[in-house]
Amino acid sequence: MKKSILAFGLLLSLLSCDKAAESKEFKTAYVDTSKLMEEFVEAKDIEAKYKEKGSEMGKQLEAEVARFRSEAANFQKNAQAYGQQWAQQKAAELQQKEQELSYAQQAILRQLQEESGKEMDSLVKDVKKFIKEYGKEKGYNYIYGTGDVATVLYAKEEYDITNEVIKLLNEKYKSKGNSEAKKEETDSTLTKK
Repeated sequence: MKKSILAFGLLLSLLSCDKAAESKEFKTAYVDTSKLMEEFVEAKDIEAKYKEKGSEMGKQLEAEVARFRSEAANFQKNAQAYGQQWAQQKAAELQQKEQELSYAQQAILRQLQEESGKEMDSLVKDVKKFIKEYGKEKGYNYIYGTGDVATVLYAKEEYDITNEVIKLLNEKYKSKGNSEAKKEETDSTLTKK
């Protein structure tokens, strides 16, 4: 009986050694997704693109708002001179213009949010695909994401691969941009001939 217990104990210790050996091969890391999106050049470019587009679209609206404010100021000056009926009619027109301007502003914001949202969703999808390929290439069992929506409550800094992923993504984006610029140069050279 003692020999069987001893043999069973020896077998358990061998199995636990195997598990310990397997756990040493377990490779994990994490990426700070907030930092990634802040420092990834393509994400910055998308943000800047829509900020500029919003500014351009807003310029037209600002001109209309300026005209509206001018009309409203003139209304205040002329209300007593032209009488109550004119003032009521003009006030209704101004109120309608104000509402139209508000709708136009909301439409611009909605359009920009939709367009930038689609582009950012596509970017996030590409980043996830990149990280998946990176993880396979580097032999990781898991790569976790931290940031705004934390899926990791604690990790040693030695497992943080954020900077490496940012560097590689930025290099990939720059090389993609350079190849597109070269293609455009080639296309323009061909059309000139």
